[in-house]
Amino acid sequence: MTTKRYESKEPELDVLYQDMSDHDLQPLWEMRGLLTPEPNPRTVAHRWSAKQMRALGERAGQLVPIDRGGDRRVLACANPGLGGAPYATSTLWAAVQFLGPREAAPAHRHSPSALRFVLEGDSVWTMINGDPLHMAAGDLILTPAWTFHEHHNPSDKGMLWVDVLDLPTVEFLEAVFFEEGPSEEVIPKMDAQSASEKLYGSPGLVPAGQAAQPSGNYSPLLAYHWADTDAALRHQADVSGETDVTVRYTDPVRGGDVMPTMRCEMRRVAAGTKTSAHRQSGTRITTVLHGSGRITVGNNEFDVEHGDIIAIPSWAWTTVHANPGVEDLDLFTTSDAPVLSALKLFREEWS
Repeated sequence: MTTKRYESKEPELDVLYQDMSDHDLQPLWEMRGLLTPEPNPRTVAHRWSAKQMRALGERAGQLVPIDRGGDRRVLACANPGLGGAPYATSTLWAAVQFLGPREAAPAHRHSPSALRFVLEGDSVWTMINGDPLHMAAGDLILTPAWTFHEHHNPSDKGMLWVDVLDLPTVEFLEAVFFEEGPSEEVIPKMDAQSASEKLYGSPGLVPAGQAAQPSGNYSPLLAYHWADTDAALRHQADVSGETDVTVRYTDPVRGGDVMPTMRCEMRRVAAGTKTSAHRQSGTRITTVLHGSGRITVGNNEFDVEHGDIIAIPSWAWTTVHANPGVEDLDLFTTSDAPVLSALKLFREEWS
């Protein structure tokens, strides 16, 4: 692609612009929109319907077995504002992954970090560098950068979860690497509790001494189970008396976010209530775990229910309405906030 050629009605200036273009240079004084008063995101607000994704996933399961469709059966969310790129936002990949009965997704690893948030089922184990992590609805499973990971479903039931990766960010930095796992068949482990949970899953207690500082820049606890998350939300609501509460998944040893590029939070909005408006710099992906309601993002309103995925652009005012009834609205959100915070670019507001 050639460098953009600016034009002028003044002959000498027009020749200058031609010469600049020939040497891959551009005149700043002719450029518009580089520095804007507020973010001007390419990501647009969008909702992916769980009903539609599930129906398409079931068809894919019939037509594309694991051995035919590569090593994963995944439907990637493509944001309409990103020119056909398979990304949910400009910085985050989101997709739904289906693993059928008795299926296994073989091991591989890559430089982008990934997480799995389980929507349905309780029959799959993900192995991270050989450590078996049981997956059930509402669980968050971490797959840090460059860790071998594979998925095994020994049951007669299918499994559905959401994948979120920092792939667009890593691709922009031109730092994507990928490697297949061992070619020999691996006998999957299906322990009731992983090593990461045994070492780091006790509240307020972590290994001391030489094991006090685990390797890597991610949380050494790789599985955050729904029972603990649900209890934390209930206790916060009981103590605060608030109808809108949020918990953040954190590194139990060093504090801070679970991964250096992605922040994970679970929000509970009480049935029949509405939140205040909020906006923040950076993009977000929200998945509905329980309940139903309406999410307003800028000028867009989305009716949402279990399994729906919503893309939230940078600096877009967002409000949540939970439908009346017996079930609260539980929303799992992943954002690029750790990256912006590290660069001193994170900002948020409420109204």
